[in-house]
Amino acid sequence: MPSLSKSETSKFVETPSGRIHLHEAGEGHAVVMLHGSGPGATGWSNFNPNLSHLAERFRVIAPDMPGWGESDPVSYEDRDHVTAAIQLLDALGIEKAAFVGNSMGGATSLKVAGRHPDRVSHLVTMGSGAPGPRVFSPGGGPTEGLKVLHRGYRDPSLENMRALCQIMAFDQAFATDELVQQRFDSCATHPEHIANFAAGLGRPRRGESTLEDIASIKAPAMIIHGRDDRVVHFEAGLRLVSTIENSRLVLLNRCGHWAQLEHAAEFNHLVRDFIDNAAPAGH
Repeated sequence: MPSLSKSETSKFVETPSGRIHLHEAGEGHAVVMLHGSGPGATGWSNFNPNLSHLAERFRVIAPDMPGWGESDPVSYEDRDHVTAAIQLLDALGIEKAAFVGNSMGGATSLKVAGRHPDRVSHLVTMGSGAPGPRVFSPGGGPTEGLKVLHRGYRDPSLENMRALCQIMAFDQAFATDELVQQRFDSCATHPEHIANFAAGLGRPRRGESTLEDIASIKAPAMIIHGRDDRVVHFEAGLRLVSTIENSRLVLLNRCGHWAQLEHAAEFNHLVRDFIDNAAPAGH
């Protein structure tokens, strides 16, 4: 399939929680790809190198989650991405989908798989956190990468967007001027998203998964993590694979927080093969 453009895959759907913008392509089993929480993040910025390849085999949906991109704004108090994900499936007429999530999107995917097991066929996370004490990674507050991410919300300048892209990737070639400008433009176009997320910084996270929640996941899971991730240490991947019964861990050296971008070809192959061959729970 030729590379898909941003405009030809763009659409909006109405849900009870508001309007969600997404990119959609392909036919077959549904694959929902959820982006991370960084300022300026969108379904397109997180997954555009993956859409064309995976759409050759699957119906791929990459939404801007509420409070990001072109989707409706949402306050810190009202943000509920699990409900939004289920409402998105309903709006698109999808009974069950594979969920693929990066960072915050991985956290949402874990919650959906634990709380709505009948809606998730497969689970893939990249750079996702996991509850529990830190043993190998530094403790005592946000990681180096999260500090840069938070600074980007407090001051979404071009300089801070460049620092964000640089710390997300191991290979600095992926922190392109185009991506930096894309993130900056998204922040400038939707300052309400930036303000709403910034209002939650330093406040307790609500509705986080426990290890018991994660241990209840029955869908086959593939945990992908970068050995050089400076946002979420790869120790989190070890906790996830030791907690989810039907899971496997892919640990990539020379890889930061964006495995799907830095190792796009390998990532695309892994995801396609996993969904094709890992039997869903109950089969």
